[in-house]
Amino acid sequence: MSRELTNLLYLITIVTFILALRFLSNPATARRGNWIGAGGMLLAIVVTFAQNEIVSYWEIAIGMVVGGVFGAVAARKVRMTAMPQMVALFNGVGGGAAALIALAEFHNRAPDPGTLKTDISASIMLSAIIGSISFAGSMVAFGKLQELIRGRPIVYPLQQPLNALLFLSLLVAGIAIAAGAEQQWLIWALVGGSLLFGVLFVLPIGGADMPVVISLLNAFTGLAAAATGFELENNVLIVSGMLVGASGTMLTVLMGRAMNRSVANVLFGAFGQIAAPAAGAAAGAVDGQVRSASAEDVAVMLGYASKVVFVPGYGMAVAQAQHDVRTLADLLEARGVEVSYAIHPVAGRMPGHMNVLLAEANVPYPQLKEMEEANPEFARTDVALVIGANDVVNPDARSNTGSPIYGMPILNVDNSQQVVVLKRSMNPGFAGIDNPLFLNPKTVMLFGDAKDSIERLVASVKHL
Repeated sequence: MSRELTNLLYLITIVTFILALRFLSNPATARRGNWIGAGGMLLAIVVTFAQNEIVSYWEIAIGMVVGGVFGAVAARKVRMTAMPQMVALFNGVGGGAAALIALAEFHNRAPDPGTLKTDISASIMLSAIIGSISFAGSMVAFGKLQELIRGRPIVYPLQQPLNALLFLSLLVAGIAIAAGAEQQWLIWALVGGSLLFGVLFVLPIGGADMPVVISLLNAFTGLAAAATGFELENNVLIVSGMLVGASGTMLTVLMGRAMNRSVANVLFGAFGQIAAPAAGAAAGAVDGQVRSASAEDVAVMLGYASKVVFVPGYGMAVAQAQHDVRTLADLLEARGVEVSYAIHPVAGRMPGHMNVLLAEANVPYPQLKEMEEANPEFARTDVALVIGANDVVNPDARSNTGSPIYGMPILNVDNSQQVVVLKRSMNPGFAGIDNPLFLNPKTVMLFGDAKDSIERLVASVKHL
C-alpha cells in the first residue's frame, strides 16, 4: 500500500476517533459512538496489516486471537458492578503495552551506545516511564477495587520524600539515556523503577478517590501511547493517544472539582486515613438517634408521595439492585408519583459508574439528574431514597470545617421532607467518617442488602 493512501486512511481513522468521542459525550448517542470508534479501529488494523514492513503475520494473529478472546469473554462475563475493576485492568494493560514497545524499540534501535536520535530516545524514555507507572498503578487500583488490597490509604514514614526521590532518579536516568548513555541495563532499571513508583504512587490513595485515580491513570496511558506513536512514527497512535490523554486529564480535573479538591490533594493527601475525630464531633452535635424503619413503613411513604428522588451509590452497585430500582420506580410512576435519579459525579468507583448501571436497567435518560440540576429539586421532594450512598450525601461537607470532605459539593438530600437510607450497617463510607445525616430527625434507616430491601419495597408497594 502506498504511503499516500495509508496516510489518507489513517486520517479517516483519526476522524472516526474524534467523532466517537463526540457521540460518547451523550448517553443517547453513546452506542453510536462506540460503533464509530470500533469501526475506526478496525480500519486502522486493516491498514496496518497492509504495510510492507510487517514481518510476521502469524505472530500478530496469535496476539490478536488471545487478546480478542480475553476481551470478548470479559465483556460478556464481567458484571456491570465490576466495570471499574475491568476499566482499571484494561487501562493498565495499555500502559504495559507501551512500556514493552519502548523496551523492544530501545533494544532494536540502540545495539550500540550513541546510535539513537535524541527525539526517538526521548519518546522511548517517556513511553517506558509513563507506561510502566500506568501499568503498576492500575494494577494497584484494580486490587483496591477488587478488595484484594485494603481500600484505605496505605502509608509509611517518609513516604512522600522517598517517592519524590525515586521519581527524581527516574528522570535522571531517562535524561542520561537520552543524552547518550544507551545501556541495556539502564533501560531495564528505568522500567523497574517506574513500576515500583507506580505501586507506591497509588497505595496511599484511598478508595474514595478511585474515580479520580482511574481518570488520571487513563490519561497516563494515553500519553504513553502517544509517545509510542512517535517511536513508531505512527500518526494514528500519536493522535489517538493524545485524545485519550487530553480527555483523561480533563476528566481528572472535573472529578477533582466535583470533590472541591485539587488533583495534588487527591494524590498526596492520603484522603481517608484519618478525620474520624473531627467528623465524630460534628455528628455528636446532631441531637438525634438512628431511626430504623420496616419495608412496609417505607413503602407507605413512597406510595403516597408526590415526588421521589432515588440517590444511587456504590451500595446499589455491590448489591446489583439497579434492575429492582427500576421496577420500584415503575410501580411508583404507575401510582402517579414523579420519579427522578440524583447522580453525584463521583458516586461509585469510576466516573459515570451510576449512569452506566442505571442505563443497563433501561432507566430513561431524562430522569437522570446531575448534581447541579438535582439539588434545587430536593426542597420539593417528599422522599429521597438513598441507596448505598454515603459520603456524597454527608452534610459535614457543608458545615463541618474540620471534616476532610468540607467544601465538597454534595447532594442536598437533607432538604427533602423525608430521607430513607438503605444501608447494610452504620459503617462509614470510603472516606472513613461518620455521617450526621443518619441522625437527622427526618431520616430513617432501612438496614440490609440493597437488593433485598428494594425487593421488599416492591412487594410492599404492590400491596398498597
